[in-house]
Amino acid sequence: MTTTHAAEAPPPDGLQEHFDATIAHDQRIEPRDWMPEGYRKTLIRQIAQHAHSEIIGMQPEGEWITRAPSLRRKAILFAKVQDEAGHGLYLYSAAETLGADRDDLTERLIEGRQKYSSIFNYPTLSFADVGVIGWFVDGAAICNQVPLCRSSYGPYARAMVRICKEESFHQRQGYELLMTMMRGTTAQREMVQDAVDRWWWPSLMMFGPPDDASPNSAQSMAWKIKRHSNDELRRRFVDMTVPQAEKLGVTLPDPELRWNEEAGHHDFGTPDWDELMRVIKGDGPCNAQRSERRRTAHEEGAWVREAATAHAAKQAARAAKGAVA
Repeated sequence: MTTTHAAEAPPPDGLQEHFDATIAHDQRIEPRDWMPEGYRKTLIRQIAQHAHSEIIGMQPEGEWITRAPSLRRKAILFAKVQDEAGHGLYLYSAAETLGADRDDLTERLIEGRQKYSSIFNYPTLSFADVGVIGWFVDGAAICNQVPLCRSSYGPYARAMVRICKEESFHQRQGYELLMTMMRGTTAQREMVQDAVDRWWWPSLMMFGPPDDASPNSAQSMAWKIKRHSNDELRRRFVDMTVPQAEKLGVTLPDPELRWNEEAGHHDFGTPDWDELMRVIKGDGPCNAQRSERRRTAHEEGAWVREAATAHAAKQAARAAKGAVA
């Protein structure tokens, strides 16, 4: 295993060997431990992008809270959006254990210097999209994130345990919503199929580019930050989703989709990788809208941060005065 970053100065004697042995024995790296600078930077990038995705991901479904068709559906959706906010906060906290500054990460997001998941740059055109996001997007997140519970960095792995449990609940509530709509009117069933048709390929793109075009994957897997390749996770998602689609009664929009008896997996078509790159670079249907809303929320929330800072300073002054007395 090669764990020395090219731009780094050599560590003091024994630290690199201790780090390598910890990774090799599937033990956890903790914030107090020495780690290669490349490992630290890779984790900050990945955790920050993950946190940004959770925060931006509140927007597509948040748009439907006031338009949900019943009080029950409003309550479910409101709780889910709150969960996503909590996930973002867990992950920003994990990034802070690596020395990252939360304000800096937020600035990087709203200035477009750090990315978030491409899937959240697509619009939600009907209430069926809420269900499909739960089924596809949270389902893909489960495939991606459950292995992260065994990530080599302790705070990240521990944060993922609760996040994955909640994402699993989100996936089930999305599927339950779609089952309800499929038992409804013809118009509702057509609405579900339309949402499935629009979200299928972007959901497959969530796993990132194919393995031979993913330059960071090999090192992340060597460091055991990441446990499976993009293509492996994508295939796992397809295998998981096809029988669910059959049970639901919808058609997945891929003429090449079929079971491969010899491989023991489904064969499926190739996503439009050019579209993925366009969306990642900021040319998706909702990139500008998502970023502008996050910027506005940050600016309008400045008074909350200022009030919290003033309160903390007042509490600290009182504590200091009490200690002197």
